[in-house]
Amino acid sequence: MRPVHAPGVIRAWLAVVAAGAVLAGVSAIPLPSPELPRTASVRAGFAVPATPDAAVRDLLERRAAAVRAGDEAAFATTVDPQSPPDFQRRQHELFRNLTTIPATEWTYELDGTAGDRPPVPAADETWAPRVVLRYALTDVDGSPTRRALGYVFARRGGSWYLADDAGAWRGPWDFGLCHVRRTATGMVIGHDPQPVARVSRLLDAAVADVTAVWGPDWPRRVGVLVPASQEELRSLVGPEFAVDGIAAVAVADRVDTDARRAEGQRVVLNPKAADRLSDQALRVVLRHEITHVAARVDTAADAPMWMLEGFADYVGYRNSGVAPKDIAPDLIRKIHEAGPPARLPDDREFHQAGRRLDLAYQQSWSVVSHLADRLGERRLVDLYRRVAATGSPAEVDRALREATGLSKAQLVADWRAGLRHTFG
Repeated sequence: MRPVHAPGVIRAWLAVVAAGAVLAGVSAIPLPSPELPRTASVRAGFAVPATPDAAVRDLLERRAAAVRAGDEAAFATTVDPQSPPDFQRRQHELFRNLTTIPATEWTYELDGTAGDRPPVPAADETWAPRVVLRYALTDVDGSPTRRALGYVFARRGGSWYLADDAGAWRGPWDFGLCHVRRTATGMVIGHDPQPVARVSRLLDAAVADVTAVWGPDWPRRVGVLVPASQEELRSLVGPEFAVDGIAAVAVADRVDTDARRAEGQRVVLNPKAADRLSDQALRVVLRHEITHVAARVDTAADAPMWMLEGFADYVGYRNSGVAPKDIAPDLIRKIHEAGPPARLPDDREFHQAGRRLDLAYQQSWSVVSHLADRLGERRLVDLYRRVAATGSPAEVDRALREATGLSKAQLVADWRAGLRHTFG
């Protein structure tokens, strides 16, 4: 994650108020009524309705096949013809938005047979089972990722339809027509072609810069999302992030560090920042977040934040041309007012706001930069892998001692002395 209260050039866009995205209206297309329901079998001249799970599985297979084939008429047959006009319109918009997304896999799966029976006007029967979208972006996702969809189905006579999707996860295609730029190392998806083009021009170099430090042992493929509104940003990154407090964030749908597998990794930019950062600042942000992508499978969920964010900032600012005094103005102020910090930042400090959050990042950057000067980059990466693999303070202390020859207290004292020399 990169905080919006970042130093120097990254801080400059804070006063900007982003306008919300406006989606163009699309008229609904009449939904055909099949003569014989697809969800029925024929016995002795009579249509026998299929079981709900068999009928809904068939509907989902037809829906996914229509997306893959670009067949809007077939897609429309899965939508409840008696659902509200606004829902039907949004379904047609969704289909058209999906036509621009390069995907190697796109399927809808019925995950179990349990589910509620929410009311749907005039429906003969309803069902809201767990449905999962399984998809993979072309040349980005090495394996498909899965996202739960809040689908509600309704039976009318012998046919089942999608009647509602309230509560479903929303991808960028749910927020408007998507502009997509593919590069040698990934893909950028957004709604405004200008920031999409700008980010795509910087992406390959940012991936190369991260690889120069981390090494080639990662997929080196990155998906970047450029949402058009704070609502879309919240949907893409989840409720755990205060979206007004970040410039960008690297997210993943699920991570298995034992199997060294991460699914659905994305770098998501804050729309308030994307078109207001200088190229220099945007490069820093991209390198920072891509470092998290590269290191994800080596990073435990409870690893110390000072190492995770400090290392990402170290890579982000490396050879950026941003002077140390501009990277760490709040740290310099603290040194002049109260002396160097007496300890490493703890995880709680990364859940604050404003200058306190800035200070935590700046301290972490300076600690990791100090370690890079002492160890060199290769040994720094090795140390990151050891520290990031554990949430145990004892294991962290052991890794620091074995790498530096210093206890944690001695390392802090050494760092403090370096700060006095550099910024005193």
